[in-house]
Amino acid sequence: MGEPAPRGFQRHAFTVAALTFVSRVGGLARDACMSRFVGLDGLTSGFFFAFLVPNLFRRLFGEGALSAALIPEQTRLASRDPAAARRLVAAVLSGVALGLLAILLLAELLLAFVPSSSGEVGRSLLPITLMYMPLVCIAALGGAVLQVRGRFAVTAAIPVILNLCLIAAIMLAWWRSDGDSVDADQIHLLAWGVVAAGVLQAGWTVAEVVRTNGRDATPIDARGRRRARIARRRVLHQALPMILGLGVLQLNTFLDGLIASWPVYVGPTILGMEYPLGEDSMATLSFASRLYEFPLGVFGIAIATAIFPQLAREVGERGRFLATVHRGLRLTLFLGIPASAGIVLVRREFTTVVLEGRAFDLDAVRAVVAVLVPYSIALWSYSVNQLLVRAFYARRQAMTAVRIAILVVCVNLVLNLVFVFGTSLGVSGLAVSTAICAVLQTVLLSRSLSTTVGRIWSMEVVGPTIRMLVLVSLMSLAVYGVGVLLPPMTATSPWITALIRLGSLTAVGAAVYLVGAGILRMPELGWAIGRDRGR
Repeated sequence: MGEPAPRGFQRHAFTVAALTFVSRVGGLARDACMSRFVGLDGLTSGFFFAFLVPNLFRRLFGEGALSAALIPEQTRLASRDPAAARRLVAAVLSGVALGLLAILLLAELLLAFVPSSSGEVGRSLLPITLMYMPLVCIAALGGAVLQVRGRFAVTAAIPVILNLCLIAAIMLAWWRSDGDSVDADQIHLLAWGVVAAGVLQAGWTVAEVVRTNGRDATPIDARGRRRARIARRRVLHQALPMILGLGVLQLNTFLDGLIASWPVYVGPTILGMEYPLGEDSMATLSFASRLYEFPLGVFGIAIATAIFPQLAREVGERGRFLATVHRGLRLTLFLGIPASAGIVLVRREFTTVVLEGRAFDLDAVRAVVAVLVPYSIALWSYSVNQLLVRAFYARRQAMTAVRIAILVVCVNLVLNLVFVFGTSLGVSGLAVSTAICAVLQTVLLSRSLSTTVGRIWSMEVVGPTIRMLVLVSLMSLAVYGVGVLLPPMTATSPWITALIRLGSLTAVGAAVYLVGAGILRMPELGWAIGRDRGR
């Protein structure tokens, strides 16, 4: 008979995906403003790198190690002693806030002593954007607390605040600039827009955490305080080694950005030789990553976010845990495989519609497309990795995932250097390396998890995946055929023709895939819209 079908996370995944879709559309609007009113140049690269740094801390502290360590402990404690669970949350949030403020002050002091260089604009942006670091980490960590309480909406919606603040800052900076695009004197308004978003995000999340605490007439007793202290020690015990390991991963991300933005922050040469990348490389890399992250955030991260609390609850039931992982993989692949193929098929149209106009010309579109393709090929793998890593976290086997991450980081760094300095790929080499290493990480995570919980890629997953690949092949043929019949993009009106082609090709591809899934009676189609029933 097997284990009963796991239920629950699909509904939350649909909620998170729907709200994330709204926020990601806002993100595309933000990027559309950024490309048209700032452009693709060294100034944009300087801002993107300055924005990258606080986001690394968000992924490490807010959405990474601490969240992964807190969610299982809070889940277990909340079922036994809600008052102790609330005390744990308060202790972790206040401790993280104080620790991050100390890191911020130290970083600001260090930046104050950095000498001026050719990257003066970028150096002046970093002290501003760093203030976003503790704010967004508190917002992300508070969002993890709300997820355990079944409140997924706030976490998925707070990126909308960042989008609105940055759009307002971009428009204000452009209005105050002398030329057609934002100049070096006004780019700092974008950095202050990021800080304003952080204040609003952290304030809203903390307010929701307090509001959902509930009221308990019985104050916490000595046993509850002891439970909270033990749980806090467990959180730290789990998080500290994960921070060390994940810190290597985040360092690699930082090095990727530094490789791309070296001409802006350091100079046009390295060791007396001409640097192989231009000043616009970091901006090109960032715009391409924003485009492929649109579907990744809508379904990949949404599924992993929604499934994590359920995995934490089922960790003691091996059969149900494995069944939940299987269902999560099937849903992730059902959405991820066609998304990977779809972005590659409509790469030019998608990039043109979102980014082209004013300061962003067709040459800039071609540069972004060259990076977007290798990124997108592995989109399904990024999504699967999000789920598999959380499975390790739920089982308190974080260091296994960390050791795999460290190995992948080393491979990624070597490939980055080889592709950038040893080939003519340029900035596209960074995306190629990322895609290769994502697939490698999927293989290593799957093999390791299979040894502890059972076969991950059993026929229960492989069989539906084969059907998905057949449907994607039919979808690709249909999209290609319709693309040949549609009027081609022209240099005189690229945006209008790209919009027509993008809408038509997307509609045809989605129709073929979804109708095919319905004919084959694939249950993943129902799961994708939040239905918990199986076949």
